[in-house]
Amino acid sequence: MNIETLSISGLLLVTPKKHGDQRGFFSETFRADVFAAAGGDANFVQDNHVLSTQRGVVRGLHFQTPPHAQGKLVRCTRGAILDVAVDIRVGSPTYGQHVAAELSAENWRQLWVPPGFAHGYVTLEDNCEVIYKVTDYYAPDCDRGIAWDDPALAIDWRIPASDIILSDKDKKQPRLQDAAAAFHFAS
Repeated sequence: MNIETLSISGLLLVTPKKHGDQRGFFSETFRADVFAAAGGDANFVQDNHVLSTQRGVVRGLHFQTPPHAQGKLVRCTRGAILDVAVDIRVGSPTYGQHVAAELSAENWRQLWVPPGFAHGYVTLEDNCEVIYKVTDYYAPDCDRGIAWDDPALAIDWRIPASDIILSDKDKKQPRLQDAAAAFHFAS
């Protein structure tokens, strides 16, 4: 398992090894000891599996507030997505900045998004399946988001805005500057 640190502290790009032969492949997609040694701090309690049938579906940018903040380990098992994590920790030297990584069934990468980041992705193909582990249970009272198209974030989603497909909830999310602060940076 190869684990790379990214330009914003705390975010990790995980690429599990695939061992294949004429029958198919085997892959150890997560190992707690290797993940922890690379700086991943997680105790996963729930797995989520999402199917998006159309190219251009944006899911996000979402996060849960304390006391139910979630870290997420995200992977795409069918198709391809552009996965995005935005630093929303007030006082962080990278506050409002983001990292984007293409995750696909082909490249087998995973993105670790710790608490303190808003997370979202766009499907780059039809029929994408995304599976992600989370560190706390879904808590509707702590569910929050920020606008996927906030101009201050300057995210290149690789899909024209006119082709983006959103949920009703995601059409109404506030810009980062208008969202209540949920996380504070601890150096």
